[in-house]
Amino acid sequence: MVKIAVDAMGGDNAPGQIVAGVADALDICGDIHALLVGREEAIEAELGKYSPDRSRITVVNASEVITNDEPPANAIRRKKDSSIVVGMKLVRNGEADAFVSAGSTGAVLVGGQTLIGRVSPQLRRAALAPLIPTEKGVSLLIDCGANVDARAVDLLQFARMGSIYMEHVIGIKQPRVAIVNIGTEEEKGNALVKEAFPLLRACRDIRFIGSIEAREIPHGGADVIVCEAFVGNVILKLYEGVGSTLIHMVKQGMMGSLRSKIGALLVKPALKDTLKVFDASEHGGAPLLGLNGLVVKTHGNAKAAEISHSLIQCVSFAREDINGKIKKSLADEEGQSVLQED
Repeated sequence: MVKIAVDAMGGDNAPGQIVAGVADALDICGDIHALLVGREEAIEAELGKYSPDRSRITVVNASEVITNDEPPANAIRRKKDSSIVVGMKLVRNGEADAFVSAGSTGAVLVGGQTLIGRVSPQLRRAALAPLIPTEKGVSLLIDCGANVDARAVDLLQFARMGSIYMEHVIGIKQPRVAIVNIGTEEEKGNALVKEAFPLLRACRDIRFIGSIEAREIPHGGADVIVCEAFVGNVILKLYEGVGSTLIHMVKQGMMGSLRSKIGALLVKPALKDTLKVFDASEHGGAPLLGLNGLVVKTHGNAKAAEISHSLIQCVSFAREDINGKIKKSLADEEGQSVLQED
């Protein structure tokens, strides 16, 4: 069994949709044992609406909830009986293999770094890495929220971690790695991109293909999209906004006249399958790669489907020992650096 601690009180739809997603995941995957963390009475009330295998569910009481309007560091320090802190400590103490939360992003990031810690001394910073839909499937955007002031060596480590994740969890052999830039020429970009480019090009453990412009990301121009968190977060939010706007406009246009309504009925099955690809809930949450344990952050408005997919995502991560592979990669990087210095 893969033991997954779930923040039952985090997000806009907690605890109802969180518990519903856990129940769905247990039905789909027989390898999950869920530890639902939060206010026991509220969790039990929601569990009563479903018929999950209770032998694979443990309710862990946590009396406090961290909200989005609280300073993350203060909240983690003060609210020691919150669902986020209690859940992360389960991972830190080896009582859970992973932690999933739709709660405060800041608190999840701070808690991951301070309570669980990094996977290796060689790793400077962990990175938030969501899967984003593309014309060719999915790409990993790393980093999109954890490190606004990253250095070139951080981007190199992000590329290594992202490559490992895409190969062993998503199943893409030798994933293509690209750095976000304002052009494809090597001499373009800001100081960070110019400094990181030769490091990425020289790395033997990744398949670096150069720079990628933002407009090529939706076409699947690379499998691992490397950038610092400010750029990554802007790309992610614009991506989500444009996607939801286009879907809304398509639906609205199809209802504009009798002819378009008839046409909508004919194309509905194909259109539904196409639009499903661009549904964020289908890809689970964003793993915080580089921690000494798996933390997955889902959208704050996540519903049952996204929670369910996030738990199933954790099983693949644990089975493939992604943390072990990241640790080995970082150790190899350190060894290469020593050889170069000698």
